[in-house]
Amino acid sequence: MNKEKYITKVGQDFALASELLKKGEVVAIPTETVYGLAANALNESAVLKIFETKKRPSFNPLIIHVSSIEDFHKYAYVNNQFIYDLADRFSPGPITFLLPKKQTVLDVVTSGLPSVAIRIPAQKLTLELLQNIDFPLAAPSANLFGYVSPTNSKHVLDNLGGKIPYILDGGNCSVGVESTIISFINNEPEILRYGGVTLEEIEKVIGKTKTYNNDLAFKPHAPGMLKNHYATVKPLYLGTKEEFFANYNSESTALISFTGNIETRASVFLLSKNGILKEAAANLFSIMRDIDNLRNIERIFAIYLPNEGLGFAINDRLKRASSNN
Repeated sequence: MNKEKYITKVGQDFALASELLKKGEVVAIPTETVYGLAANALNESAVLKIFETKKRPSFNPLIIHVSSIEDFHKYAYVNNQFIYDLADRFSPGPITFLLPKKQTVLDVVTSGLPSVAIRIPAQKLTLELLQNIDFPLAAPSANLFGYVSPTNSKHVLDNLGGKIPYILDGGNCSVGVESTIISFINNEPEILRYGGVTLEEIEKVIGKTKTYNNDLAFKPHAPGMLKNHYATVKPLYLGTKEEFFANYNSESTALISFTGNIETRASVFLLSKNGILKEAAANLFSIMRDIDNLRNIERIFAIYLPNEGLGFAINDRLKRASSNN
């Protein structure tokens, strides 16, 4: 396996990123959700570098990224009209489709499962990159496994500097939480992970949709379903405002709140000053990382957001990051 140390460069040269990927290297790429650690999804040794670099367990499958819905047919069986309906509405964008895979997809990408997760990212540089290479990109989040996902190039550099040759810098991610994953494995749509496209938005297109209770997913059948994930170094607790005041109201606690003025001895971090869930999602991972870097903070407490819209995705990430999940 690759043990080389790199001088990690950061820039917007998609031609250089393309050249490195063609040589079997891993490169960090921006998407609208979070930054991804990308490799040629058709090159087994390159994909294995993702697992090695992230220290990601091999039983956790990867998402492959393509540039168009036509590419879906190269790697998966598109067996339901709802897939086209959702792709027409939300792709490129933060939605991933779990579909029966074709033999063109390596088992290392899918962790040996008969399904593949596939999506079209909505980020200009990365879309241009995908359009100028002749292979899809396998790309989980560009951070060490289990830690808070990166939403700008500095986050990637902090975690993976010296481990990868290049970070394609696309600025701050506009969505800030990972893509929604919807499965069509049983030919009936089922949401496996809440993300950047909300349940309400999906149901406006295809009607009532099943959701999967994956609270105890120790061996996932789609990316991002592990019980413990997105974690800070400092212990994070999740609960109600009443639970915070009863047990955690101290100067050594950082409080993550959706919005509003809260009189407390803790340091308060607002996800959205105006109570906008989209803004809260975009700020979530950056705030978690900022708190982790504060020397005077010993613990983090997050108050549940409203369980609606992007609130489902934010609460899901906080729950997986929490010490009391």
